[in-house]
Amino acid sequence: MNFKHMTRIMLAVAFSALLVACAGTAQQESTGEYIDDTVITSRVKSVLLNDPAVSGLSINVETFKGTVQLAGFVKTVAERNRAVQLARDVKGVRQVKNDILIR
Repeated sequence: MNFKHMTRIMLAVAFSALLVACAGTAQQESTGEYIDDTVITSRVKSVLLNDPAVSGLSINVETFKGTVQLAGFVKTVAERNRAVQLARDVKGVRQVKNDILIR
């Protein structure tokens, strides 16, 4: 086997390993999904902070594969429902898990 042929094989193996490392699983996001989820989280948090009917600072937002989880404390049921609706309306959100508690 010559040097050029061996080099091509090694590069192909290395490239394949890099592609596999970026793939997602059921428990782990791919690099692209992580970036998408970060954007979704930022958008949801921004919407919550800009809505006068919702105490956005009291609500934590986490996103995994398009599913947004809201957690924290609010004062009323109406505020909790408004936060969930605002999150659902954000582009890219597939599902909203509501773990917001009423104080």
